Amino acid sequence: MLIRREHTDSGGLLGIWKIDESRGELLQLFPEHMRSEVVERIKAIRSERRTIEWLSTRILLLALLNKEKTTLNHTADGKPYLEDGTHHISISHTKDYAAIYLHQNHLVGIDIEIRSERVNKVARKFIGDNEYIDPSQKTVHQLLHWSAKESMFKLMEENEIHFKHHLHIHPFSPATKGIITATETKTDRNRTFKIDYEVHPDYVLTWITG
Repeated sequence: MLIRREHTDSGGLLGIWKIDESRGELLQLFPEHMRSEVVERIKAIRSERRTIEWLSTRILLLALLNKEKTTLNHTADGKPYLEDGTHHISISHTKDYAAIYLHQNHLVGIDIEIRSERVNKVARKFIGDNEYIDPSQKTVHQLLHWSAKESMFKLMEENEIHFKHHLHIHPFSPATKGIITATETKTDRNRTFKIDYEVHPDYVLTWITG
Protein backbone atom coordinates (compact mmCIF):
# COMPACT_ATOMS: atom_id res chain seq x y z
CA MET A 1 0.00 0.00 0.00
CA LEU A 2 1.34 3.42 -0.95
CA ILE A 3 1.65 5.39 2.28
CA ARG A 4 3.69 8.33 1.05
CA ARG A 5 4.34 10.21 -2.18
CA GLU A 6 5.75 13.70 -1.92
CA HIS A 7 8.19 16.16 -3.42
CA THR A 8 11.08 17.14 -1.16
CA ASP A 9 12.42 20.65 -0.62
CA SER A 10 15.36 19.87 -2.91
CA GLY A 11 13.07 18.93 -5.80
CA GLY A 12 13.23 15.17 -5.40
CA LEU A 13 10.33 12.73 -5.32
CA LEU A 14 10.09 10.39 -2.33
CA GLY A 15 7.80 7.40 -1.90
CA ILE A 16 7.19 4.69 0.70
CA TRP A 17 5.27 1.45 0.22
CA LYS A 18 3.93 -0.53 3.18
CA ILE A 19 4.40 -4.15 2.14
CA ASP A 20 1.30 -5.89 3.46
CA GLU A 21 0.30 -7.70 0.25
CA SER A 22 0.99 -11.25 -0.87
CA ARG A 23 2.82 -12.06 -4.11
CA GLY A 24 -0.52 -12.58 -5.87
CA GLU A 25 -1.99 -9.33 -4.57
CA LEU A 26 1.06 -7.37 -5.74
CA LEU A 27 0.85 -8.96 -9.20
CA GLN A 28 -2.75 -7.84 -9.49
CA LEU A 29 -1.66 -4.23 -8.96
CA PHE A 30 0.26 -4.20 -12.24
CA PRO A 31 -1.62 -3.17 -15.37
CA GLU A 32 -2.99 -6.32 -17.00
CA HIS A 33 -0.81 -6.07 -20.11
CA MET A 34 2.35 -6.01 -17.93
CA ARG A 35 1.64 -9.05 -15.77
CA SER A 36 2.96 -11.80 -18.04
CA GLU A 37 6.30 -10.00 -18.37
CA VAL A 38 6.47 -9.45 -14.60
CA VAL A 39 5.75 -13.14 -13.94
CA GLU A 40 8.64 -14.09 -16.24
CA ARG A 41 10.98 -11.67 -14.47
CA ILE A 42 10.30 -13.03 -10.98
CA LYS A 43 10.80 -16.67 -11.98
CA ALA A 44 14.55 -16.18 -11.57
CA ILE A 45 14.20 -14.91 -7.99
CA ARG A 46 14.57 -17.81 -5.58
CA SER A 47 13.64 -16.10 -2.31
CA GLU A 48 10.01 -15.30 -1.57
CA ARG A 49 11.08 -12.24 0.39
CA ARG A 50 13.19 -10.97 -2.50
CA THR A 51 10.28 -11.57 -4.85
CA ILE A 52 7.97 -9.49 -2.67
CA GLU A 53 10.60 -6.74 -2.49
CA TRP A 54 11.05 -6.80 -6.27
CA LEU A 55 7.32 -6.52 -6.90
CA SER A 56 6.67 -3.84 -4.29
CA THR A 57 9.58 -1.72 -5.54
CA ARG A 58 8.28 -1.71 -9.10
CA ILE A 59 4.71 -1.03 -8.03
CA LEU A 60 6.02 1.89 -5.97
CA LEU A 61 7.97 3.17 -8.97
CA LEU A 62 4.82 3.03 -11.08
CA ALA A 63 2.94 4.94 -8.39
CA LEU A 64 5.62 7.63 -8.23
CA LEU A 65 6.21 8.24 -11.93
CA ASN A 66 2.89 7.16 -13.46
CA LYS A 67 4.89 5.72 -16.37
CA GLU A 68 4.38 2.09 -17.29
CA LYS A 69 7.42 1.92 -19.58
CA THR A 70 9.98 2.95 -16.96
CA THR A 71 12.40 0.01 -16.62
CA LEU A 72 14.48 -0.41 -13.49
CA ASN A 73 17.84 -2.13 -13.87
CA HIS A 74 21.04 -2.53 -11.85
CA THR A 75 24.69 -1.98 -12.68
CA ALA A 76 27.28 -4.73 -12.19
CA ASP A 77 27.93 -3.51 -8.64
CA GLY A 78 24.22 -3.46 -7.79
CA LYS A 79 23.43 0.23 -8.15
CA PRO A 80 19.87 0.82 -9.46
CA TYR A 81 19.23 2.99 -12.49
CA LEU A 82 16.34 3.83 -14.78
CA GLU A 83 16.81 2.69 -18.35
CA ASP A 84 15.28 5.86 -19.78
CA GLY A 85 17.68 8.05 -17.80
CA THR A 86 14.97 10.48 -16.73
CA HIS A 87 15.79 10.34 -13.01
CA HIS A 88 18.53 9.38 -10.61
CA ILE A 89 17.16 6.74 -8.24
CA SER A 90 17.91 5.23 -4.85
CA ILE A 91 16.05 2.31 -3.29
CA SER A 92 15.84 0.84 0.22
CA HIS A 93 14.03 -2.06 1.83
CA THR A 94 13.43 -3.06 5.42
CA LYS A 95 10.93 -5.38 7.04
CA ASP A 96 7.46 -4.49 5.66
CA TYR A 97 8.57 -1.29 3.87
CA ALA A 98 10.11 -0.21 0.57
CA ALA A 99 11.34 3.32 -0.13
CA ILE A 100 12.40 5.11 -3.32
CA TYR A 101 13.93 8.54 -3.83
CA LEU A 102 14.10 10.08 -7.32
CA HIS A 103 15.62 13.26 -8.70
CA GLN A 104 15.86 14.49 -12.28
CA ASN A 105 19.11 16.44 -11.83
CA HIS A 106 21.05 15.23 -8.79
CA LEU A 107 22.41 12.01 -7.34
CA VAL A 108 20.36 10.74 -4.41
CA GLY A 109 20.48 8.28 -1.53
CA ILE A 110 17.73 6.90 0.71
CA ASP A 111 17.58 4.39 3.54
CA ILE A 112 14.76 3.03 5.67
CA GLU A 113 15.43 0.88 8.75
CA ILE A 114 12.94 -0.95 10.94
CA ARG A 115 13.37 -0.01 14.60
CA SER A 116 15.08 -2.89 16.38
CA GLU A 117 17.45 -3.43 19.30
CA ARG A 118 19.68 -5.56 17.07
CA VAL A 119 21.64 -2.49 16.04
CA ASN A 120 23.21 -2.42 19.51
CA LYS A 121 25.19 -5.59 18.72
CA VAL A 122 26.90 -4.15 15.63
CA ALA A 123 27.08 -0.42 16.39
CA ARG A 124 30.81 -0.52 17.19
CA LYS A 125 31.48 -1.62 13.60
CA PHE A 126 30.09 1.55 12.00
CA ILE A 127 30.10 4.28 14.68
CA GLY A 128 33.40 6.11 15.12
CA ASP A 129 35.03 6.58 18.51
CA ASN A 130 34.43 10.34 18.31
CA GLU A 131 30.81 10.16 17.19
CA TYR A 132 28.17 11.12 19.73
CA ILE A 133 25.36 8.78 20.78
CA ASP A 134 22.70 10.12 23.13
CA PRO A 135 22.50 7.53 25.95
CA SER A 136 18.82 8.34 26.53
CA GLN A 137 18.00 7.49 22.89
CA LYS A 138 20.71 4.95 22.23
CA THR A 139 18.94 2.57 19.84
CA VAL A 140 17.25 5.15 17.64
CA HIS A 141 20.40 7.27 17.57
CA GLN A 142 22.51 4.31 16.44
CA LEU A 143 19.93 3.47 13.77
CA LEU A 144 20.04 7.03 12.48
CA HIS A 145 23.83 6.87 12.26
CA TRP A 146 23.62 3.65 10.25
CA SER A 147 20.80 4.91 8.05
CA ALA A 148 22.49 8.25 7.35
CA LYS A 149 25.72 6.50 6.38
CA GLU A 150 23.80 4.12 4.12
CA SER A 151 22.24 7.09 2.34
CA MET A 152 25.66 8.74 1.96
CA PHE A 153 27.16 5.51 0.64
CA LYS A 154 24.46 5.17 -2.01
CA LEU A 155 24.95 8.74 -3.21
CA MET A 156 28.76 8.80 -3.26
CA GLU A 157 29.36 6.14 -5.94
CA GLU A 158 32.72 5.18 -4.41
CA ASN A 159 34.09 1.69 -3.82
CA GLU A 160 35.45 0.28 -0.57
CA ILE A 161 33.83 2.82 1.75
CA HIS A 162 34.27 1.96 5.42
CA PHE A 163 31.35 3.35 7.40
CA LYS A 164 33.38 3.80 10.60
CA HIS A 165 36.53 5.27 9.12
CA HIS A 166 35.29 7.20 6.06
CA LEU A 167 31.83 8.54 7.04
CA HIS A 168 31.50 10.85 10.02
CA ILE A 169 28.27 12.06 11.60
CA HIS A 170 28.46 15.43 13.33
CA PRO A 171 26.98 15.53 16.87
CA PHE A 172 23.19 15.84 17.10
CA SER A 173 20.37 14.68 19.37
CA PRO A 174 17.52 12.82 17.64
CA ALA A 175 14.17 14.55 17.26
CA THR A 176 11.09 13.46 15.34
CA LYS A 177 12.70 14.90 12.23
CA GLY A 178 15.60 17.12 11.33
CA ILE A 179 18.89 17.43 9.46
CA ILE A 180 22.02 15.37 10.06
CA THR A 181 25.34 16.91 9.03
CA ALA A 182 28.02 14.44 7.94
CA THR A 183 31.46 14.53 6.33
CA GLU A 184 33.23 11.94 4.20
CA THR A 185 36.99 11.36 4.28
CA LYS A 186 37.07 8.69 1.58
CA THR A 187 37.91 11.19 -1.16
CA ASP A 188 40.24 14.18 -1.30
CA ARG A 189 37.24 16.48 -1.48
CA ASN A 190 36.13 15.70 2.10
CA ARG A 191 32.58 16.67 1.24
CA THR A 192 30.04 17.67 3.86
CA PHE A 193 26.44 16.57 3.39
CA LYS A 194 23.07 17.53 4.84
CA ILE A 195 20.90 14.46 5.37
CA ASP A 196 17.19 14.68 6.11
CA TYR A 197 15.89 12.27 8.72
CA GLU A 198 12.61 11.22 10.31
CA VAL A 199 11.83 8.94 13.25
CA HIS A 200 8.57 7.00 13.01
CA PRO A 201 7.07 4.48 15.42
CA ASP A 202 8.08 1.54 13.17
CA TYR A 203 11.14 2.83 11.32
CA VAL A 204 13.72 5.56 10.77
CA LEU A 205 14.16 7.19 7.38
CA THR A 206 17.04 9.20 5.91
CA TRP A 207 17.53 10.72 2.48
CA ILE A 208 20.13 12.89 0.79
CA THR A 209 20.39 14.92 -2.41
CA GLY A 210 23.77 15.47 -4.05
